[in-house]
Amino acid sequence: MSITREAYRDGMARLAAAVNVITTDGPAGRGGFTASAVCSVTDAPPTLLVCLHLSSRQNDFLRGNGVLCVNTLAAGQSQIATLFSTRDLTMDQRFAVGEWLTMATGAPVLEGAQVAFDCRIVERLERGTHAIIICQVEQVRMGDHPDALVYYGRGYRRLGQKD
Repeated sequence: MSITREAYRDGMARLAAAVNVITTDGPAGRGGFTASAVCSVTDAPPTLLVCLHLSSRQNDFLRGNGVLCVNTLAAGQSQIATLFSTRDLTMDQRFAVGEWLTMATGAPVLEGAQVAFDCRIVERLERGTHAIIICQVEQVRMGDHPDALVYYGRGYRRLGQKD
């Protein structure tokens, strides 16, 4: 018995997830997109995964650069999430908001992110409509914001730390 695409999507809308801006820079150029499909794979070696739709123009940037940074957004940074998820904006328009620096890989790191994971891409798998990008973490930069930005119920929400 299989479920419908709509039932699956409705169920996934009830799965809260951190909001991340994935950035890259290098020979293929600077790119970035918003993603909630990011998770840890293992801590030895430190590895995470990012999922990206196969039709996204960001695939060329990631393939060509081989590096990315997962910038996990703090509450109050939903404007950046919206910019990086708006398809008709140029990369210059996306990166015009926020302060950007770099770490080991040269991928853009958002100043003020909850946490930034600077990564090298080590593997890419394709399943259905998406690429699963496996990344080894080179550096971690911790922010100091008390509240996180999460995506739940098809909208951005603030998640505060427990009492």
